[in-house]
Amino acid sequence: MIQRIAGFFTGVVHRFLPDPLIFAILLTVVTFVLAFALTPQPPEALIMMWGSGFWNLLAFAMQMVLILVTGHALASSAPVKRLLVALASCARTPGQGVMLVAFVGAVACAINWGFGLVLGAMFSREVARRVRGTDYRLLVAAAYMGFLTWHGGLSGSVPLVAATKGNPMEKTIGLIPVSQTIFTGYNAFITIALIVLLPILVRLMMPKPEDVVSVDPALLEDPPTVERKLGPDATFAERIEESRALSLLVAALCAVFLGVRFHTKGFALDIDTVNLVFLAAGLVLHKTPMAYARAVAGAAKGASGIMIQFPFYAGIQALMDHSGLAGVITKWFVDIANVHTFPLLAFLSSAVINFAVPSGGGHWVVQGPFVMPAAQALGADLGKSAMAIAYGEAWTNMAQPFWALPALAIAGLGVRDIMGYCVTTLLFSGVVFIAGLYLF
Repeated sequence: MIQRIAGFFTGVVHRFLPDPLIFAILLTVVTFVLAFALTPQPPEALIMMWGSGFWNLLAFAMQMVLILVTGHALASSAPVKRLLVALASCARTPGQGVMLVAFVGAVACAINWGFGLVLGAMFSREVARRVRGTDYRLLVAAAYMGFLTWHGGLSGSVPLVAATKGNPMEKTIGLIPVSQTIFTGYNAFITIALIVLLPILVRLMMPKPEDVVSVDPALLEDPPTVERKLGPDATFAERIEESRALSLLVAALCAVFLGVRFHTKGFALDIDTVNLVFLAAGLVLHKTPMAYARAVAGAAKGASGIMIQFPFYAGIQALMDHSGLAGVITKWFVDIANVHTFPLLAFLSSAVINFAVPSGGGHWVVQGPFVMPAAQALGADLGKSAMAIAYGEAWTNMAQPFWALPALAIAGLGVRDIMGYCVTTLLFSGVVFIAGLYLF
């Protein structure tokens, strides 16, 4: 049955789901229509609101880009690759292979989502090399399924941004520390449950031996290394560029800064802190500044969607705020929800919006202006309300392939190869998210 469900959803998603940029444009149009219909603002005023806010989130977009590329660059380092080779040798059968990939991907995404996406795809390749008879599509899908844990992990955009000064919602609700979001009982339950259950679920999805699709050996060739060996005739400039001492110096500066910060302010994570940790770790593991720069250059290819879409999200936020549309939607939420049902409503609305805004940071920008004031008005837990937004985004990533694209590029597959498995995972994982929101 699970196999039939996966096949059905593969066809549906491939046929009807457009590029996320198209969704961002369509959401802009929908927001204009709603603002015109539900508020007293004239069209020319709405256009000026949108245009005036179009570039408001450039710093925020840069934070989102960095959390992707620093994690990606770290995962592509030689020490991490050696670790993957060692882990892959633990799998002896196809069943063990897909379960191990799902487990490693889920744990890695809980550490850093960019790191987890890339590491999972790389690990699926290593397992495919060593375990014959494994369906390569399912291996790569298993790696991407681990992405379900990212928003409850250490790099979750919504909880980190909510704790960061200057975030788009600070003036409305203040800051929400990570002790009320990431480091809570319900989040621990959801994240651990996913890490434990995903390997079991992916094992149940394994196709029959006659239906297995093996990998093309050409897809398993390693990309060129970013390290460069200098010859005896290397110039002074080249020797500085490939100097490990400079990487260690920067990493030491980062370590001292973070040590002092944590000592004076406590273990308070925000998005800038996480980015700094991964930047320093990447410099150390890649050894030299230029090796790290080359790794970042490769990682930056996956950030194009963030760069082009976030201005549209900024325009949408400005339009909702200044037109009064956010207030209208907030009142609607307050009217139909209560303190007990609000987290589920926020979760489901986030899940739907994710098809148009496939970004955790984008969700905070688009949903925050109406979900969080509604939570305040109802007396709902602000931390849990923020995490409900986060969970909804993570959940329907299994049906929205935007963030699968970097992993698929590494694996050499297309969206249609994995999405059926992912949508099947969406159906079962929703129970975990809802249970966590209601049981705690």
